[in-house]
Amino acid sequence: MVNEHFCKTPLHLCTKELVAAALGKEPADLVIRDARLVNVCTREILPHTDVAVRCGRVVLVGDASHCIGEGTKVYDAGGRYLAPAFMDGHIHVESSMLTVTEYAKAVIPHGTCAIFMDPHEICNVLGLDGVRYMLEDAENTPLKVMLTTPSCVPAVPGFEDTGAAIGPAEVAETMTWPECVGLGEMMNFPGVLSGDEHTHAILAATLKAGKTVTGHFSIPETGAPLAAYIAAGARCCHESTREIDALTKMRLGMYAQLREGSAWHDLKEVAKAVTRHEVDSRFACLVSDDAHPNTLLTEGHLDHIVTRAVQEGIDPVTAIQMATINTAACFGLDSELGSIAPSKCADFVLFSELNTIRVEAVFIDGDLVAENGRMTVDTPAYEYPAAAKNTMHLDPVTERDLVIPATGKEADVHVIEIIPAKTFTHDRIERLPVVNGQLTADGERDILKAVCFERHHRTGTRGYGFIKGFGIRAGALAQTVAHDAHNLFVVGSNDADMALAANTLIACGGGAVAVRDGQVLGLVKLPIAGLMSDTPLADTAEQVRGLGRAWRDLGCVHPSPFMTMAIVPLACLPEIRLTNRGLVDCRTFRFIDLIEKTY
Repeated sequence: MVNEHFCKTPLHLCTKELVAAALGKEPADLVIRDARLVNVCTREILPHTDVAVRCGRVVLVGDASHCIGEGTKVYDAGGRYLAPAFMDGHIHVESSMLTVTEYAKAVIPHGTCAIFMDPHEICNVLGLDGVRYMLEDAENTPLKVMLTTPSCVPAVPGFEDTGAAIGPAEVAETMTWPECVGLGEMMNFPGVLSGDEHTHAILAATLKAGKTVTGHFSIPETGAPLAAYIAAGARCCHESTREIDALTKMRLGMYAQLREGSAWHDLKEVAKAVTRHEVDSRFACLVSDDAHPNTLLTEGHLDHIVTRAVQEGIDPVTAIQMATINTAACFGLDSELGSIAPSKCADFVLFSELNTIRVEAVFIDGDLVAENGRMTVDTPAYEYPAAAKNTMHLDPVTERDLVIPATGKEADVHVIEIIPAKTFTHDRIERLPVVNGQLTADGERDILKAVCFERHHRTGTRGYGFIKGFGIRAGALAQTVAHDAHNLFVVGSNDADMALAANTLIACGGGAVAVRDGQVLGLVKLPIAGLMSDTPLADTAEQVRGLGRAWRDLGCVHPSPFMTMAIVPLACLPEIRLTNRGLVDCRTFRFIDLIEKTY
């Protein structure tokens, strides 16, 4: 089934025009002259090549002088490289803290023409209404926004409370939407492997519609469980953190999505699956997964990730394939997207250096949409409805709400140890003092108290724990960006600062905040579902920079530490997590007691 939704003109409506333009019987709308074509179909570079466009589609590659007529726009590439525009095969727009319109304005100048969006963050808060809001937002932009329907809302049923739930019926409904190309990351791999009826019904609704099932297989297992997971229909996976993970997935015909985001720097390791082995790279893609606004502004998007792949030893044209034709093929869209060839959508980027890509012009559907780092077309803002901005259903937090009672003088407790720039955690047993009948944080040992408050239905449920690894001795931090349920997550060295941090976010509608000694040091307001800003990219980025400075002032020097904090409640990642229902052992998928032993 060909999906023609993502081009200006469906192919079946313009075949005669394309033929006429290719033969010079009718003028092309656009001709790009004298480019060094990066041909991702054959992995070669063709000098002095023209490309002619009509109806938003390529009609000819070669000498296009006969395609130029009255009204044809001619763009002189001047010998620069012309490649297909980039496609991000796995992205959560909400993690950028931006609306889709602002996100598009950030990534299009960096050469991105399309994203495969899994909006499970907003879906966990607002359900399919939130997904619809984001698709409506996307209509204001030239960016091609492909929907992969959230598959796991909640991410791990029974271990957290979300604002909404998605089941097989909702998934089946979205499969009829023109924007939908597949199923979002199937994080519930235990449900897949155990034959859970609900999980397999969601897979069936996707497969019956002929759409792509995107995967999330995060355990270090390359044997029968991985094969079983792929056998259930999972087409791709972005959770490879080791060379062998990515290599095995590629060998099994699964697209290994090599990730390099703001916080998850996996490319250095997983690129070895390509550079150390004589393998065909067609099953390797480059993705960002999550990117903060500062990353997008200072480093870029897929242009930066392609460059990083080259730095890790991947051939430049191969790296470009990983962000273009391989991604399109993963979703069965390579007949429409991902290459510069007749009939394909005219989505191009121009740049001068192959090893370090700095995009100089971007065309989407044959229209020049960005040049020299700036948008050349207007993108009007979308107004999210009031329902999307009233999501903090939580009473103010008091210091009493933060007390963790305990007996004796000391206690051995499970502590979540985070790893900088990685998604996994370690389960550590640490001995903490019991003071006045309660456990307290130990800032000198970098052990902070952590509490996760349910914020969607005013249930009053909360989970208690401890966390180490941030390097913070005093102060508190709070976020409503807390994957995937996005409840209110607070960590800190003392209850007074923790309560202030929590109540600051309750008052402003959600976001992220840093506090010390009763003072707010940094605040990012995210009033849209507690996840996204309603301000322009530059303003949001400045707030994020301020929060980053506050984290550093508190003693943390990790890259994007707020993103690391955001996944501490994510109960589908090993080893140990904290949700609003309690401490979860994600190796055995059971709740565990915080206190192991008292003395």
